[in-house]
Amino acid sequence: MSTSVQQLSLPASWATLIRMPDNLADVTDEELMLRYGDGELPAFQELYRRHSQGLYRFVAWRSPRRSWADEIVQDAWASLHAARASYLPQPQASFRTYLYQIARNRLLDLLRQRGEQPEAIDAPETLADDSATPQQSLERRQQQALLHAAIAALPYEQKEALVLQQFSAMSIADIAVVTQAEPETVKSRLRYAMQKLRAQLTQPAGAGEPT
Repeated sequence: MSTSVQQLSLPASWATLIRMPDNLADVTDEELMLRYGDGELPAFQELYRRHSQGLYRFVAWRSPRRSWADEIVQDAWASLHAARASYLPQPQASFRTYLYQIARNRLLDLLRQRGEQPEAIDAPETLADDSATPQQSLERRQQQALLHAAIAALPYEQKEALVLQQFSAMSIADIAVVTQAEPETVKSRLRYAMQKLRAQLTQPAGAGEPT
């Protein structure tokens, strides 16, 4: 499955609201979101460029059905679009935590609606490296499969914290905001997650579960 997501469809009438973009690479996420609220579509496009893959990866790791990922991500961007005019930067939360909270809440809503348990049964696929030899590609896939299986086996809250830290490069404070947990709780979840991963990945091939 590709890790790309479909482009969000926006009203054609927005073209009349777009101002000529300046250099957006140096603009903060929060400022881009404020510009988006004022009708600057290039600001949204830059936010999407920065965060679409990370958001998809976060949702894909947490969703119990891989097929849900596209739906949840699309809903998150649509909700962001709907809330653009009322967005206000928060001192304790970055734009990214705001976006991830939207997706997380949508996933939790979907879990409740469909009676699913919040335990992932699928792991997101990784992109192939075209420069690798067939042997290197095979070894890399085997290593990734072992790592993905170990992460997928973690308790839900530990897995969530680990994915946010390792794959989204979030700080303890940001993870606490996204997951609505205390920073010390986040630290404990990460510590236990790493202990379990090490135990799982260092046990001899074919060995049973660590005791």
